Amino acid sequence: MDANLVQEAIQNVNLSAIMPSLVLSGFGMVLLLVSVFSPRGKTTHVAWLSFIALIVTALVSLGSWNNPQAGFAGSVVLDNFATFFSMTCIIAAGLTILMSDGYLKREGYPVGEYYTLVLFTTAGAMWMASGTDLMTIFLGLEVLSVSLYVLAGFFRDQTRSNEAGLKYFFLGAFSTGFLLYGVALLYGVTGTTKIAGIAEYVQANPATTTNIMFVAGGLLLLTGFLFKVAAAPFHMWTPDVYQGAPTPITAFMSAGPKAAAFAAFIRVTIIGLDSMQADISAVFWILAVLTMTIGNFVALGQKDIKRMLAYSSISHAGYALVGLVAWNEIGLTGIMFYMLVYTFMNMGAFAVLVLIGKKGEENLTIDGVAGMGYKRPVLAIALSIFLFSLMGMPPTAGFAGKFYIFAGAVKAGYIWLAVLGVLNSAVSLYYYLKVMVSMYFKDAEEDFGWVSMNAATAISIVIAIVGVLVMGMVPGPFMEMAKLAGF
Repeated sequence: MDANLVQEAIQNVNLSAIMPSLVLSGFGMVLLLVSVFSPRGKTTHVAWLSFIALIVTALVSLGSWNNPQAGFAGSVVLDNFATFFSMTCIIAAGLTILMSDGYLKREGYPVGEYYTLVLFTTAGAMWMASGTDLMTIFLGLEVLSVSLYVLAGFFRDQTRSNEAGLKYFFLGAFSTGFLLYGVALLYGVTGTTKIAGIAEYVQANPATTTNIMFVAGGLLLLTGFLFKVAAAPFHMWTPDVYQGAPTPITAFMSAGPKAAAFAAFIRVTIIGLDSMQADISAVFWILAVLTMTIGNFVALGQKDIKRMLAYSSISHAGYALVGLVAWNEIGLTGIMFYMLVYTFMNMGAFAVLVLIGKKGEENLTIDGVAGMGYKRPVLAIALSIFLFSLMGMPPTAGFAGKFYIFAGAVKAGYIWLAVLGVLNSAVSLYYYLKVMVSMYFKDAEEDFGWVSMNAATAISIVIAIVGVLVMGMVPGPFMEMAKLAGF
């Protein structure tokens, strides 16, 4: 009997199911040693090695497309859904690394461990996307979160960065408590932590949906995810953390980890809590409107661009929640497409901020970019493209992303929700245009002589622009990939 158990355990391992994250974690540990033996302050080679690690991981991950692998007794699955979100996280991490080397040297923190933490964060995000068991998702979430806590407070000598790290740590730990308590309650009722197992139990026992412990567990679990995607009213940490964290990390947090959280969110709700669709959609309807509205209206009064983009990020989480409310193929594939689009347009905007910021970044305000359109025209045009995409203006990818999400809502009968989404997008025009008005219609107070175009950050901006324009003008192939990745 014992021999059979051991044999079954060995057969269930299947390292192929976690090979991409295994490769990335292996590279991360090697880079940690490389950093230790590198001269102090010399980190460019570590940055490029970590970028190569992401390329290798991407190739391994794409190798599993249309070739799903399950492992560890069904706790992990490397299917098209996981691959799509893993690629989104890898792209976010790659752009982060490209814009980081020159930035860290300018700020006086050229530390090789930074890149290792980015790789471990990405590995955690990939585990979240692949997890089909609540404990696997929790494991990925913790690997991701612990690394991000350190990265958010990476500038130890800056009060703002310390505040960002501590706020994110305390509120993140608090939200994890909600999530774990929810997992415990769901396990207590159903006897399993597997997402499909929970769905099967409820299907066999329909009365479970009225069980107060099951309902409370589901709500607590969803609360933990809502914190991670920065949905209102669980968004309070976002502005301070985004403003205080190093700018490349702010960009990364807004894209990679958010995509991973939505991946786990979708898998848990659509598969595990499908029996509660009507109730969950009703709750998400309110949360989507609240998130869009709070994010956009509070952004109107922001003068700091990083803080403005933080509230913008909250509003975009609201747009993505509209797809979950729809609970249909168009809405769900729309979320997947939108997460990829958002990665390019938001990270591109932050890459421009990395280049134009002075040491300490006190100049990253709306008034601080006055006249940049004439002093640094190329960067101003790049930033304008990303802002147009964030607004949802054609022919950028932001328009296509919002179109698919709102189309899903209309098809599901949530016409008013789509209308409110469009109205919120109209509100966002004001604060995005404020930045462009400052760049092109205000006199320059400075000559932007400190701006130096380093090659790696320039590459990240070019990649982001190509992504925004190609996915905007030819969205079909990418939407087809999202459909293939759906359930």
